[in-house]
Amino acid sequence: MIRKIVDSKILLDNIIHSINDVKGDEICTIDLRNLKNNFCSYFVICNGTSNTHVNSIVGSIQKKISKKLKEKPFNTEGEDNAEWVLIDYVDIVVHVFQKNIRDYYNLEELWGDALITKISTKD
Repeated sequence: MIRKIVDSKILLDNIIHSINDVKGDEICTIDLRNLKNNFCSYFVICNGTSNTHVNSIVGSIQKKISKKLKEKPFNTEGEDNAEWVLIDYVDIVVHVFQKNIRDYYNLEELWGDALITKISTKD
């Protein structure tokens, strides 16, 4: 089976729209393309207000990317406790956190060499 490769920018835009659709908070992208030894092009990070909200964000992303772009994640981890769910689309890795877990791990600071872009959310 040949896997369809979706353009990273299109995938990135659709992931961000999927998060916005269910009111994900504090969305940002981390551009890893210019870092040495990167393993993907982008991280997308956001947070939800509860386990239910985190699962809703994850569901929105997976459903819309599958339906619109015909892409499924390579792997998804963390759905059982919904404190930190990672969705791996190979070129883009999405991190959906609960706020306190996001603050604790502070991925933005860990990847401080990369270009970090905050995304404005819909009201």
